[in-house]
Formats: sequence, structure tokens, C-alpha cells
Amino acid sequence: MFSKLPITLLLSLSITVVLLLVPASTKDLSFTFNGFKSAVNLNLDGIAEITSNGLLKLTNDTKQQKGHAFYPDPVTFKATPNGTVPSFSTTFVFAIRSEYATLSGHGIAFVIAPSKGLPGALPSQYLGLFNESNNGNATNHVAAVELDTIYSSEFGDINDNHVGIDINGLRSEKSASAGYFAGKNGGFKNLTLISGLAMRVWVEYDAVKEQMNVTLAPVNVVKPQSPLLSLTRDLSPIINDAMYVGFSSSTGSVLTSHYILGWSFMINGQAQELDLSELPKLPRLGPKKKSKLLTIGLPATCLSLAALVIWGFVYFIRRKRKFAELVEDWEHEYGPQRYKYKDLYIATKGFKDKELLGTGGFGRVYKGVLSSSKTEIAVKRVSHESRQGMREFVAEIASLGRLRHRNLVPLLGYCRRKGELLLVYDYMPNGSLDKYIHDNPKTTLNWRQRFRVIKGVASGLCYLHEEWDQVVIHRDVKASNVLLDGELNGRLGDFGLARLYDHGTDPQTTHVVGTLGYLAPEHTRTGKATTSSDVFAFGAFLLEVACGRRPIEGRGAAAEDVILVDWVFSCWSRGSIIEAMDPNMGKSESGPGFMEEEVELVLKLALLCSHLDPGVRPSMRQVVSFLERDVALPDLSMLGLSASGLTFSHREGFDDFAMSYPSSMDKAFFSHPSSSVAESLLSGGR
Repeated sequence: MFSKLPITLLLSLSITVVLLLVPASTKDLSFTFNGFKSAVNLNLDGIAEITSNGLLKLTNDTKQQKGHAFYPDPVTFKATPNGTVPSFSTTFVFAIRSEYATLSGHGIAFVIAPSKGLPGALPSQYLGLFNESNNGNATNHVAAVELDTIYSSEFGDINDNHVGIDINGLRSEKSASAGYFAGKNGGFKNLTLISGLAMRVWVEYDAVKEQMNVTLAPVNVVKPQSPLLSLTRDLSPIINDAMYVGFSSSTGSVLTSHYILGWSFMINGQAQELDLSELPKLPRLGPKKKSKLLTIGLPATCLSLAALVIWGFVYFIRRKRKFAELVEDWEHEYGPQRYKYKDLYIATKGFKDKELLGTGGFGRVYKGVLSSSKTEIAVKRVSHESRQGMREFVAEIASLGRLRHRNLVPLLGYCRRKGELLLVYDYMPNGSLDKYIHDNPKTTLNWRQRFRVIKGVASGLCYLHEEWDQVVIHRDVKASNVLLDGELNGRLGDFGLARLYDHGTDPQTTHVVGTLGYLAPEHTRTGKATTSSDVFAFGAFLLEVACGRRPIEGRGAAAEDVILVDWVFSCWSRGSIIEAMDPNMGKSESGPGFMEEEVELVLKLALLCSHLDPGVRPSMRQVVSFLERDVALPDLSMLGLSASGLTFSHREGFDDFAMSYPSSMDKAFFSHPSSSVAESLLSGGR
């Protein structure tokens, strides 16, 4: 057979075979994988696998996991010790497929690392590369190009669809939105990394210019002339003499599969272009085609099943009445954010009591599992008797549904049916934070866990106040509205009282809403909620978590209630603020003990956030800086802090429960002409 081939083709095949057999220890290593069927020696760990048709599948439909794939032998980057890194290049084809069209987790990274498998690395936002303790350390000696599909504010991400060049950490040295420059005059064209379509990446390092270029394009487009990213930096101090090259990927709370279809790499030269015709096929997108037998045989079958069709029609009418929804023309614009009542009914097993998670405010919350995607959800059923203001309310729900932050409980959508409104949230398996700190909990969080929750909620509130398209005032920040995910990360939820307004404008709300003990004094007087009133509630939340006590604790009819902020202030004024900490933290068996400096920082920050004057309180961005130790907390004694500057008005004409709507006003739901409809929801929290 080979005797009939042209001599040039035989020479080409021989050269390719020789290149693939060159050991990694040689100076000018080169290899090419047009699919991975024959890559039996590729080093895999985590959940990475090679499919039967030759796809390198770094992750599968599993949450909070990571996958690595490395070339098995170390690559010699420096011919002599302490030498310079030579030029190198690589190109690969990838695809990211998620269970949702607009959500994914978390991305893919091409990695140059001193070891295979990256031991100790975490999934989710860490991309399987680093962990909390080593992220950003100069001793990592890791260079990577990330294809990131989640916005992580702690790493300074520019958005949730970007390419970045990382050196020793996940705060990219350079990053840009995914896309490419088409031709000479085609301009910049955006790409969506989670589209599910195959795309090509070129990574090239020029040792003379000390410059790394990264280029991205659709798989069927020739390499653009202009790179997407360019970083000028000598990699010699970063890259060791011998390193491993490969890929890392991770998932979060959204089921996502990350694929590599082909890969080429070369030292001291241009990596060989991949043969696109030889690459393995990705799984089919969308539903499978209908069987021809069913398509052809259906008309004849229908004649013999006429009686069954009539019976089915009657059954359908009855079932339609059972699952009847209230849908108006203007709601069609909200598309995927509107859930079918039937799907929610099936997901919650008919809203059975055994699926009940809790009761609060105007509704009951049920656990559910969507049959189509197996996604776990929480469904809140809220009664309403009027359509007045409903359009404005659904518009707010649609806006809040676009919030995306790792420390917020996603509001996935809604459904309307007769006298009911149903809000759909992401399910948090560990429930609300208050059950871990109040009423002699079975499981007590240690200080490290509590401090991580505090920093997470602070980051989420900072996003709401300053980093989203509009300003979002939560108006009900408290431990019972902070939920814990599978890894005990804190997520702020229950946006039923949230209020939105544009940056640079003033909120117009005039109704007092929230929970006693968390309400800022100026809010009870003016009825106007601001970011400053959220900071006040966050101060009460800090004391609640650090002290393990509620903001107001009743002592019975014969004794006065204990105001927590007053008690902590008295401890501070005596010079023993650490006495206010929760004594149960030392009893925790889930981790190491507390750190007194951090406890003291949180308690003092809580007093600062609880100041009577809103102008003295810090912004949430400043709060985050204090908690991260980027900025030192000011000396409280220099601020003229006094008990009169802290104590909020207790029982100023309000109930001990939710402040806005007592039970007598349940029938006025959605009826007030000047207030947001969202103000009528969930005033008592969960």
C-alpha cells in the first residue's frame, strides 16, 4: 500500500512519526494530537477521561470537581541551569458545554507547571490550579492561559467571559473579553466561551521580545493576524529548567463538560497546525432526531388509536385545568425566567409537607428537583389577590434574576398561577446560617468558617451596592437570610424586599421594611432605605455571627431586653471586647480554633457599621478592604464613639417582628400605589 503513495507524502509521514517519538528531554520537543484515541500515556487525574471517540473530557456533569491532563514527560525549557526560556508555541481546540445556555462553571486553563496533577488545588473559581493559601505565591512557578466563564471579583475578573494570562495566581496579568479580530477591516467580533461550539487557541512566546501572545478564533476561521492578548514579560524567572505542560479545568454549582479536541506543542518553533478533519466529533447539541420509523408509521398508527386520542384529549383538558397558569402578553419577553407551574408541581412532589424547608413572611419554601435537568431548587409560594403593580414586580424579578455572584443565592425565575406567585431559587443544601449559631445548634461553626461566611456576605453586598448595573439595596440582611452551600460558603438570599435604583440617583422608598434589631435609626424615621442602612444591618449581622446572639434578646416581662450592640460597646469601653465572642466557637469539632485578632477586628467593625450617623459608617467596599486587611481599621476612640452613637431606637412604634406589614395588612398585598410591589414580600425573612 505504501509503495503507491507519493514520495513527498511518505517523507511527510515519516517526519511526523519521528517528531511524535522524540523524548521530552530533548531541546526541541514537538508533539501533535489530532484527537486522543492513541494518547494512552497522557497523564490524567481528577475526573478527566478520554472518551471512546478520542475526546479529552476534562470534566463531566459533576458539581465542584476538577480535572487535569498533562503530557507525561517533563519538557526541558532551559538547556542550562539558570538559562533563559526559549521560544515556544502551542495550539489547541476546545469546547465548553453547560446544562444552561447562559451559565457555566468554571473554565479551562492551559498550564505550564513544575508538577503533574497540581496537588492541593481546588475546583470552582480556583480552576484546579491553586488554593486559598498558595494563590499568588511567587514560589508556584506556574504560567497559565485561562478561558474563564465565571466572574470572580476577588481575582479582579473583568467579566464572566474572558481570556487571561496568569502568572503564579488567578489575578490575571492581562485579560480581555473573549473574541477575535476578523481580517484587516472586519473589526472585533465577540465569542461566547460557553456556546458549546469548538474554538481554537494559539499561545506563542517569543524569547527575543520576551512577549507572550494569545489568539482565539472559531474553529473554522484561519488564525487572526492580531492577537487577542499580548503580555511583555520574561518568563525565565517563572519557568524552571524542566516543566510539565497540559490542561486544568473545574466545575462549580452548574453541571458543565469541558472538552479538548486536539493539541499541538513545540519548543523553538511554530506548533504544527491541527488537522481539523481528523478531530473527534463533539456530542450532539439539542434533542435527538426523531426515529424515521416513528415519523413514517405514525399516520397509520393514529387511525387505530382514535379512541385513545379522544380519551387523551379529555385527560389533557382536566390536567390543563389542574396546572392552569396566569400568563399575560407582556410576560413573554422574560422567556426562560418564567417557569411552568406543572414543572414546579412535579419538582416539589405536589408541594408535599415533607418537602417543606421553612415558613416565613408571606410564603412557604419547598425543596424541589427539576425533572428535565435534575437541578435542585427552592420554591417559595406567595399568595396575592391583586394584579395591581404585578408588571413592575415581574420586571424587578427579571432584573434580580440577572445577578451573578458566588456569594448570592441565584433567583432563577418565577411563575404565576391564579392567586399564587412562585419564586424559584437555587437550592442551598446546608440551610440558613442562623441554625448553626442560635438555640443550642447541633453543629457549631468554628471561627474560620464564620469568618469566611462574613467575608463572603460582605463581598456579595459590595457587588449589590457598587458592582452591578444598578444599585441593589437588600433591606433584610441577617443570619436567617444567609444560606450555606455544600462547602459552607455564605450566600446572601431572600431578595423579596430588595430595592433597585440607578447609580447616581436617590432611592424613593418611603415604607419601613426589614426586621427589628437590624433597622438603621434613620430608616425608621424617614422610611428611606439606602446602602448605608444595609451597612447598619450588616453591622448587626457581624455581631450576631461573632457573638452567637440575636440583636435583641428578651429576658421576660420582669426584665429589660438585652441590646447586643450596647453590650458589645460596654465590653469595648472596658478594654475587653474579646469577651463578647461566642463561647461555643471553642466547642466546634470541625476545624481549628478562632483567631483573636480577627474576632476583635469583626467586633470593632460591627460597632463602626452600627454608628448612629450614616456618614460615619463605611461603605461595603471599605468593609471588604478592612476584612481583607488591605486597609487598617480606624481607631474607634478617635471617632468619638459613644453608647448614644450606637443604640438604635427600640420599639419606636413597631412590632418585634417584621417592621412593615403586620398580619392585618395581608389583604392589602400589592395594593399600595406608591410603593414597590417587592416591598410587600417576605417581610419576616425565612
